[in-house]
Amino acid sequence: MKKRSKKYTEAVSKIEKNKVYSKEEAVKLVKETSISKFDSSIEVAMRLNVDPKKADQQLRGAIALPKGTGKEVRVLVIAKGDQAKKAQKAGADYVGDVDMIEKIEKENWFEFDTMIATPDMMPLLGKIGRVLGPRGLMPNPKTGTVTMDVEKAIEEVKSGRVEYRTDTFGNIHGVIGKASFSEEDLLVNLNAFVSAILKVRPTTVKGDYIKNISISSTMGPGIKVENNFDK
Repeated sequence: MKKRSKKYTEAVSKIEKNKVYSKEEAVKLVKETSISKFDSSIEVAMRLNVDPKKADQQLRGAIALPKGTGKEVRVLVIAKGDQAKKAQKAGADYVGDVDMIEKIEKENWFEFDTMIATPDMMPLLGKIGRVLGPRGLMPNPKTGTVTMDVEKAIEEVKSGRVEYRTDTFGNIHGVIGKASFSEEDLLVNLNAFVSAILKVRPTTVKGDYIKNISISSTMGPGIKVENNFDK
């Protein structure tokens, strides 16, 4: 049995076992139970009543958090000509086409967090899909990272857009901020995240869509949250 640290044990003692907290209580507690020495990320986990084996119940997309993520995101844009120039002006950290693709392939270079590409570049990116895919870096139209509007995409990513995707068990995870955020800002982001997931409910889902919701800090314990976001 894994031995927990004294800090973790103290954090757990602040949470009532089996209690489901209101959004406001949960956000307050998640800050109090952040035990890392660094500024922890705050994450939401949602267990959904979906079957990921069915194509129409595989959820994937992106959410623009009103209060941002608190993280500085490095953006690589794969584009040519005018689109490349627009990307540079819009603040992309790296811009290129074949040169950047070869750098990733030959040098195993991954000094970026998000890749945005114009549609015409996707055939070229296909040859390194095997290295981008496992890292979650392959651009996808569903997440807004394959687009002709590179300026908008860069702005959204830099200002706090987070991607989500159901795992093999029908769960969705996402970052909603940092422990240093105010309770009010974390609450705004939590509401935005859950509301976005509610909007993409598959029409084929019967019964309750959301089974449970919890939030936690990096290395901290999970806190169950009341599911009343649609009320």
